Amino acid sequence: MNEFEKNPQSVRNDAIDSGVGFGVSFGFFAIMFIIATVIKLIGS
Repeated sequence: MNEFEKNPQSVRNDAIDSGVGFGVSFGFFAIMFIIATVIKLIGS
């Protein structure tokens, strides 16, 4: 066992971190879609 396995910087679950990352990226693209839809509705 190397020293990185003995002394990890983060002991959190990777599934939680990946879920948060997915949620943030999904939220960003959802907001972009909503803004584009609002601009399209205003322009028409």
